[in-house]
Amino acid sequence: MVQETLSGIVPEADVGSLGPDDRFREVLEIDSLDFLSFLETLGDRAGIRIDDEDTPHLTTVSGCADFLVARTT
Repeated sequence: MVQETLSGIVPEADVGSLGPDDRFREVLEIDSLDFLSFLETLGDRAGIRIDDEDTPHLTTVSGCADFLVARTT
C-alpha cells in the first residue's frame, strides 16, 4: 500500500528501487506538498487518521508499514 500510494503521488519515481529503510522524501525528492498528499492518500486508503505528530514515523517504507500495522490491528 505504501509503494502504491507513493507511485500515485510521484508517478515518475522508481518506487520499486526503494529499500525498506530509505528516507523516501530525500531519495524520490518529494516536496512538502506531495508529502502531505501522500499522507492524506495513505490515511484514506488505510481508513485511519494521520496526525502531524505521526509524520516522524512515516519517512521510510518500513516505518509506514509498521505505523499502519499498529493502527489497523
